[in-house]
Amino acid sequence: MFGLDIIDASMGLSLVIAVIGGVLSFLSPCVLPIVPPYLAYMGGSSIEEMEKGQNKGVIIKAAFFVLGLSTVFMILGFAASAFGQLFLSYQGVMTKVAGVVIIIFGLHFLGLFKIPLLYREARIDAGDQGGSVFGAYILGLAFAFGWTPCIGPILGAILSLAAQEGSVGQGTLLLGFYAIGLGIPFMLAAMFMNRFVKTMNRMKKHMKLIENLSGGLLILIGVLLLTGLFTEMSYWLLENVPFLGSIG
Repeated sequence: MFGLDIIDASMGLSLVIAVIGGVLSFLSPCVLPIVPPYLAYMGGSSIEEMEKGQNKGVIIKAAFFVLGLSTVFMILGFAASAFGQLFLSYQGVMTKVAGVVIIIFGLHFLGLFKIPLLYREARIDAGDQGGSVFGAYILGLAFAFGWTPCIGPILGAILSLAAQEGSVGQGTLLLGFYAIGLGIPFMLAAMFMNRFVKTMNRMKKHMKLIENLSGGLLILIGVLLLTGLFTEMSYWLLENVPFLGSIG
């Protein structure tokens, strides 16, 4: 869909943050516990059967679920960056506004205050499509549009970054990398269901730590944007990582 010419070397830091944001979204208390039932529904089997490896076909369906997620996120990235293009002459102001918004999301994650809008979920009925690749794709669309409470702040922060990118293609690509960060762990869970359930049970006691790390990361990104250090770090990476200089 995209050529290398839209990959500005200076946006490397944003792409890394997008992937990390996707992984943290997967590990959030709103997403992680529902992964096994989602996979079981898509596979048309029970969680117990999947743990015993009795539904290998779920991997293909999980891929279509991730494709559904990616479709919505990349559309959101396209819309955010297109909006940003309308205010390109106010890029400096937009950067600071984005910084403030991301800090607010971070404070929400830390529990210092709550944003009611982020607790609303726009549910879409996926229908009785369990066990089919089409149903898995629709379920991915529904999940992405759901805007669940935990995924909202991180996704909102990535969208704020997308609004600042130099082109619509770059903003769309940024959300594609966010989808990769969220989708890869989901695919791994489908491939190693038995190990995933055991690991998830051990991680439950660390959910608060994951939330705090997510909030801290968002606040750090917001501060970097407000102070202009985000751009300086991007240039530093460009100068000190030769590979990035060959991109774009």
